[in-house]
Amino acid sequence: MPVDVRDLLQRYFQALNDRDIRACLALVSDELTLEPNQGFAEHGRDAFAGYIERQLHCYRETIESLVIMAEPQGRHAACEYHVSGEYLATDDGLPEACGQRYEMRVGAFFDIRDGLISRISLHFNLPNWLAQVDD
Repeated sequence: MPVDVRDLLQRYFQALNDRDIRACLALVSDELTLEPNQGFAEHGRDAFAGYIERQLHCYRETIESLVIMAEPQGRHAACEYHVSGEYLATDDGLPEACGQRYEMRVGAFFDIRDGLISRISLHFNLPNWLAQVDD
């Protein structure tokens, strides 16, 4: 039976909003490929767990206005959403964190295999984000 991609992605984004690493990891494949904005691809659930832990340590974000576009076959999807966030702890190679607030639009692309997310590709305007947090 094909997976309901919209439901899968809604649960994924709800887990992110809830800051629930365990729930996020339950929705991704062991062979997940993560393609972060302006970064190198990371592979595997363990690498993704490290990424999520760093994100939760450095940022407090709320995802709103989620729009999910999924192909009928359920293998690919794209999402656009609005992020409201607070920069909590300095992330590697980025400006010093001191609780700066930011807002941005994000686009994400997903591959789905065997009912789990197998690829996440994130895209946002990094210069705009830097301008918001670089005091």
